[in-house]
Amino acid sequence: MLKVENIVKKYGDVTAVDHLSFEVDKGEIFGLLGENGAGKTTTFRIIMGLLDATEGKVTLDGKKIDYNVTDKIGFVTEERSLMGKMTVEEQIIFYGALKGMSEEKSLRELDYWLEKFQIQDYKKRKIKELSKGNQQKIQFIQAVMNHPKLLILDEPFTGLDPINVELLKEAIYDLQKEGASIIFSSHQMEHIETFCEKLVILVKGHPILEGYVKDIKKAYRKKNILIEGIKDTKKLEKIEGVLSVTKNQNTYEVKIADEKVTDEVFKTIRNDKITKFVVEEPSLNEIFIAKVGEKNEH
Repeated sequence: MLKVENIVKKYGDVTAVDHLSFEVDKGEIFGLLGENGAGKTTTFRIIMGLLDATEGKVTLDGKKIDYNVTDKIGFVTEERSLMGKMTVEEQIIFYGALKGMSEEKSLRELDYWLEKFQIQDYKKRKIKELSKGNQQKIQFIQAVMNHPKLLILDEPFTGLDPINVELLKEAIYDLQKEGASIIFSSHQMEHIETFCEKLVILVKGHPILEGYVKDIKKAYRKKNILIEGIKDTKKLEKIEGVLSVTKNQNTYEVKIADEKVTDEVFKTIRNDKITKFVVEEPSLNEIFIAKVGEKNEH
């Protein structure tokens, strides 16, 4: 288990991380969200022991993270951390040695992952000759080749097409089944909703929203109603608690302030030939925009 306990990081008068706490259990995927500059990268560096926190502490399985523990951590960065003149094989052997792995074991892991990602032919190719998407796969391989206890994924799907996104998703789920604690950061909220059970949202280093995703969505009062077959939207717009009515092809999306407004909406249109009436929870993207916007206004 990873425990982040009340960490603070200051650079002079600037507070990059402000009293942040969370836990990631074995086999759990946790979302760390925030705008650019919110403190995510600083948090990752503190977790990995690359930076010292000004206050607070971080432990993995009850132990402080130092060079005795970092071999058990994998990190996929948004920026490439590959050496372009090396071949894929040379790169993996080099990183395997840094993780205390024998050349034989490193190559065995490489063969497994190259086959899984359907790029067996790239073993002898130089990194600089690969597409951005395939470079991202190699970066992922070097992060997980030692089957880490803790895996940090910072925008892991950068440069990948939909087919390769699915391949990487499958690989992440496999590592979760092995018991890895995984921290996931992405600006693509649909990935966060797919993967994460719990999350925290940072604004200027300070956590403004945290908890289980299902509870966060349930607690957020605004809802969406998807309706097909409305004759006149003006009558809906007059209902107190209806925030907006927008059309997307044949479907109208009615945003409401509270689920209690649902009955009034239905009563208003019940004489129309309604073919669809679905009450949806708001997307995580909507909640993120609303909460971050609220905080930035203060």
